[in-house]
Amino acid sequence: MTPTITAFESSPDRGQGLARDMRVRWALEEVGQPYAVRLVSFEAMKQPAHRALHPFGQIPTYEEGELVLFESGAIVLHVAQRHAGLLPDNEAGRARAVAWMFAAVNTIEPPILDLQNARLLEADKPWAEQRLALVMERIRSRLGELSERLADGPWLEGTFSAGDLMMIGVLRRLRPSGLLDAHPNIAAYVARGEARPAFKRAFEAQLAVFNQRQAGH
Repeated sequence: MTPTITAFESSPDRGQGLARDMRVRWALEEVGQPYAVRLVSFEAMKQPAHRALHPFGQIPTYEEGELVLFESGAIVLHVAQRHAGLLPDNEAGRARAVAWMFAAVNTIEPPILDLQNARLLEADKPWAEQRLALVMERIRSRLGELSERLADGPWLEGTFSAGDLMMIGVLRRLRPSGLLDAHPNIAAYVARGEARPAFKRAFEAQLAVFNQRQAGH
């Protein structure tokens, strides 16, 4: 059965592949699973029909028969568990890959999202400058720790896994900030992920949505 995922009808990232559906697209491309995409508007995301799929009115969602999932990490984990290619064969390796998936969304992503909020939503607050400095320091600290762990390795645990997919998906959000430049090994790590054929296919698919919207205007 071909699963269906949801994505922004008009993504705020303007085709950069930073929306969370990109992680799911990438995972499906890595395992060779065809999928359908249903585009939703911001208005439709808040309606009962979509909230029945995602209680918080966000994207992506994943539908496969009677199974409905939300949260990109949960969806990627489901895909990785059902198909070969994103989790190691041995039990310990699989557990480590899952641990890195959680690290990506629980440890690395929160301060990155705080940075976006500080710059886009809180810039007019009287405490904005102090808040931004604190957030930047938190990110630098996490990047330093990640850089030390990654060292000169190509991937977090030797071979590419769902843990790398989620981590790179999160780190890509930092590229406009220039913070990755302080850690060449992390920048190279992200570039290796983006060079994978499955990533390129996923990126081109989501970029086509943006280009079609632009052409329509």
